[in-house]
Amino acid sequence: MNKTSPIRVMIVDDHLMVRDGLRMFLSIYDDIKVVAEVDNGQQAVILCEEVMPDVILMDLLMPKMDGIEATRLIRGKYSSIEVIALTSFAEQELVEKAFQAGAISYLLKDVHSDKLAETIREAHQGRAMIDSAAAQALVASANDPSPPKEQLTKREQEVLVLLVGGKTNKEIADTLSLGEGTVRFHVSNILSKLGVNNRTEAASQALQLGLVQPD
Repeated sequence: MNKTSPIRVMIVDDHLMVRDGLRMFLSIYDDIKVVAEVDNGQQAVILCEEVMPDVILMDLLMPKMDGIEATRLIRGKYSSIEVIALTSFAEQELVEKAFQAGAISYLLKDVHSDKLAETIREAHQGRAMIDSAAAQALVASANDPSPPKEQLTKREQEVLVLLVGGKTNKEIADTLSLGEGTVRFHVSNILSKLGVNNRTEAASQALQLGLVQPD
């Protein structure tokens, strides 16, 4: 029986001690392999073509090119590479910019190694995770938010809750006893009503508007 290939991870952080610590934490997991480390976003963009990681752990505040711009460039060119924002800050503006750039998840650097590994696995499967402090920042800072263009139906609200929880269309369909085509229809309506372009932005917007409460 063929053993599943480990998830290939790139670490992008301008602090050597952080990179060393992350590499050490992740070395205990057989299904995760650190394949590259760089200290700024510019190097990350260049190295992606050569290394083609599955998941990138991206610091956001770095010299030469910050993690926001690097994420935007990488996601624009390599849609198969998922980016996890891994930072010390949970300011609302930073969280929003990370998701707008294409990050799938947002974690703070004090995250436990097991949760970090699980977030990497989830990102590799296309599922989002957000640190509770970052989620709270989005909700708390939403002063007089603009409501959706149209009211969500009860079914769309149910789908949105599961979408924010990182469920795939198939998982949502199974949970709600719906067909995948029906779920895709509801997701499309949700994106339209929230005025966003993708599921990650929908999750961020839903939290900011208070449509879904963070766990």
